[in-house]
Amino acid sequence: MAKRKVPGYDDIVQTVIAGIQEKKGKQIVIIDLRKNEGAVCDAFIICHGDSSRQVDAIADSVMRFAWEKLRMHSHHVEGLENLQWVLVDLEGIVVHIFQKKFRDFYQLEELWSDNHTVALADVY
Repeated sequence: MAKRKVPGYDDIVQTVIAGIQEKKGKQIVIIDLRKNEGAVCDAFIICHGDSSRQVDAIADSVMRFAWEKLRMHSHHVEGLENLQWVLVDLEGIVVHIFQKKFRDFYQLEELWSDNHTVALADVY
């Protein structure tokens, strides 16, 4: 019986991005925290949707892609009650899915701007 390959950083990041893009998540940003000694995770992936319904769909898509492509369950999920800011923790990659006005208010990208940040173009 072959051992199951343990997904690495790049596998998880690419799978999360695909899950976000499937539901048209906007302004995807990856903040690589691996060189930050005080970080509690390897990366933040941040995006937003236009409504609570879209935020819910993006979160569901990210979790579904993680399971279908990598056989990973999220370690922790928060925010599904109000769908303003949903957090999905996948093996040290933390996905933040906001409604736009809450993303603008909390400005996570600004708080972590001293780390390597990659902004992806919206793909529809």
